[in-house]
Amino acid sequence: MEVLFVGLGSIGTRHLRNLFEVAKEKGIDVQADALRSSMRPLAGDVEGLLRAQYVSYDQLGHYDAAFITNPTHLHAHTLAELAGKVDCFFIEKPIFEGTGYDLAQLGLGADQKAYVAAPMRWCGTFLALKERMPDLKPYSVRVICSSYLPDWRPGVDYRTVYSAHKEMGGGVTIDLIHEWDYLVDLFGAPLEAYNFKGTYSHLEIDSDDLSVYIARYPSLLAEVHLDYFGRTYRRTIELFCKEGTVTADFGAGTLTLENGEVIHCEEPVNQRYLREMAYFLDYACKGEGESINSPAMAQKVLGLTLGETM
Repeated sequence: MEVLFVGLGSIGTRHLRNLFEVAKEKGIDVQADALRSSMRPLAGDVEGLLRAQYVSYDQLGHYDAAFITNPTHLHAHTLAELAGKVDCFFIEKPIFEGTGYDLAQLGLGADQKAYVAAPMRWCGTFLALKERMPDLKPYSVRVICSSYLPDWRPGVDYRTVYSAHKEMGGGVTIDLIHEWDYLVDLFGAPLEAYNFKGTYSHLEIDSDDLSVYIARYPSLLAEVHLDYFGRTYRRTIELFCKEGTVTADFGAGTLTLENGEVIHCEEPVNQRYLREMAYFLDYACKGEGESINSPAMAQKVLGLTLGETM
């Protein structure tokens, strides 16, 4: 299996390592190349996983799969350059920084296999919640993801990363698209949603650091709170039901049921990425039709996240 990586930052490096681990388990021989913006040194183990490194699209051949893991605002250009040269795409979230792109013109028509990253769907706590969803009839749902941007990448100045810059596709509204992604997976699209966002904290960024939503579904209301400035990490969904509250705490790795019973789902964070990689390899090698998170669906969720109708 010949694979291309476009972008080898923290998430690209994680996917590269996971690709080789999961491929080995599945008995798939992988040859990986990288297209990079510069030839700055890579970690020793990462360097050893690569067959070749390039700096120009003209140097590339055809690939069975390609991982688009460069900054969000470069995704559209990258996809256009690779149109017709890749059998199956793995596109890091969010798919774009805005919804004004024609997927067909970027080579992402109905016949192009592609999956857009949605790692929260592969989290053990989320899988445990989804398994129990058919028996839950929530009246309302409250979601929060609160964390401190300077702590995201230890040793890296937060002011230099894409999250801090609106023009690079940063901002908590789309950076934390995970929350709306899993909400749509659980409940579908809301009938209507309202969003207020902006930059309110002391952080030295020009992107939004707070985004708050209220959404209406046929049988429930949903609240969503996203921020970059919470000093205590919180990532939960609470479902208020007739017999009590169901709480999925993704940070703690626990699911508390209506009767107070606690289901323990603690696991290393990378486990969700390994499950996602296993799915992608199966889809790339044997899957047909749309993936479980197609570019068309990812673009619709992005529109919802940005306050547009879905």
